[in-house]
Amino acid sequence: MSLLAVILLAVALSLDAFAVAVASGCALRPIRREHYARIGGAFGFFQFFMPVLGWLLGQSVHRYIAAWDHWVAFALLAWVGGNMLRGAWKDFHHHGGEAAPMENAAASLSWGTLLVLAVATSIDALAVGLTLAMTDTPILRPAVIIGLTCAAISAAGLHLGRVLAGMAVLQRWAGLAGGLALLAIGFRVLWQDGVFG
Repeated sequence: MSLLAVILLAVALSLDAFAVAVASGCALRPIRREHYARIGGAFGFFQFFMPVLGWLLGQSVHRYIAAWDHWVAFALLAWVGGNMLRGAWKDFHHHGGEAAPMENAAASLSWGTLLVLAVATSIDALAVGLTLAMTDTPILRPAVIIGLTCAAISAAGLHLGRVLAGMAVLQRWAGLAGGLALLAIGFRVLWQDGVFG
């Protein structure tokens, strides 16, 4: 996987965490330096750890599905991307101006709350790690890039939340962008394996 593809993947996976960080920035008063370290560290660590875990799981089952692994990779990415798009679409139609549940949860940055939010926003990365194992992609570099990217994007989202109104609109567009990016990467996997000729 090229460096550009890894960076795009890292950004796509970080968008849920970014939306939660923006929500936290809108809800927290005042925001201190430790909040940036907490949210960046927690989200970044789990975005690093989950792909590694998924990759290790994928290594154990890869030999059984080698003949059709590219379709499994596509299905996983399409599932993750589709869920992101569906969630964004529901937000557009159902929440209106009210805060979504994740936004309400983001009002607190206790370690317990951060753990729940970090795990919830990194489940997609577990599936991506499984996908990378099935395409024989080494995991260390992508996992480090994903983790560092998420840490930086989360910290930036927290800051952005301090100064931006319209948080709900921002979160929905982030979900749409992330879902489309993951679907594009899934189609690229099929193209690289010659599915499209």
